[in-house]
Amino acid sequence: MHTPAIATDRLGSGWMVISAALFALTSAFAKAAGSRFGFGFNELVFWRMLFGLLAIGLPAWWRGHAFRTPYLVSHLNRSITGSVALLLSFHAIVHLPLATAVTLNYTSSLFLALLSFLFLKEQITPRMWAALLMGFGGIVLLLRPTIAADQQLAGLIGLASGLGAGWAYLQVRELSLLGEPSWRVVFYFCCVATAMSGVLASIQGWHRLAAESLPYLFGLGVCGTLAQLAMTRAYQVGHKLTVASLSYLTVVFSTLLGIFWLGDSTSWHEIAGMLVIVGAGVLGSFAKGR
Repeated sequence: MHTPAIATDRLGSGWMVISAALFALTSAFAKAAGSRFGFGFNELVFWRMLFGLLAIGLPAWWRGHAFRTPYLVSHLNRSITGSVALLLSFHAIVHLPLATAVTLNYTSSLFLALLSFLFLKEQITPRMWAALLMGFGGIVLLLRPTIAADQQLAGLIGLASGLGAGWAYLQVRELSLLGEPSWRVVFYFCCVATAMSGVLASIQGWHRLAAESLPYLFGLGVCGTLAQLAMTRAYQVGHKLTVASLSYLTVVFSTLLGIFWLGDSTSWHEIAGMLVIVGAGVLGSFAKGR
């Protein structure tokens, strides 16, 4: 009897470890390209999403998948929200230490729980309330003592990216309940994000592509796309609770890349804040799992 490939995937939840490392590399490539070659965050989002658009759209077209959808308005709402969150996230990555920017974006799971309570009237367990309070306490710890005066706006923008991502995930959940395939959700997101970032980059001004910068932009696009695929695979074949917890390894990998590759300095206040936020995210994952 033939066993489905998903059932025999021995890596299982380990796909999320790969995804976390690739997401961290995506952010590191973005920050390196911005600091070394002057690319604006709008340009970085454009090159990142253009690669994803081609990587998802071309195979779907080749296989004859249908791009038309009866839920176009829902797709546009989700895609615009996700695009704004991504732009804010890349702005934070360019202007903040890598680990700080990534951690602020990873508050999305906490905002998702809060938004689900406010708008979907989902009940929040005492353990989830503890995770929310713990997480937002970590945000205060991370933002106040560790971000310089000239970086406070970037810190708030990074936090806003987490809120926007949480709202976008809420809309993704609704699209899933409508029966929309995940590839189509990501495809429309890539279309809108590419268009929005392209327009903004045209207003702000493009930087000339040099041979030295191409590996960074290529790494940005490849790692971002592969990270998305690995994450999808992890949720398909892994244990959902384990996968959700392992996703926070992105913060760990980003911290290491920031210190050893990008030369970021990390204080004990910052590390403490990140640990509290990550701990809150893991606690929240266990609360949702139960």
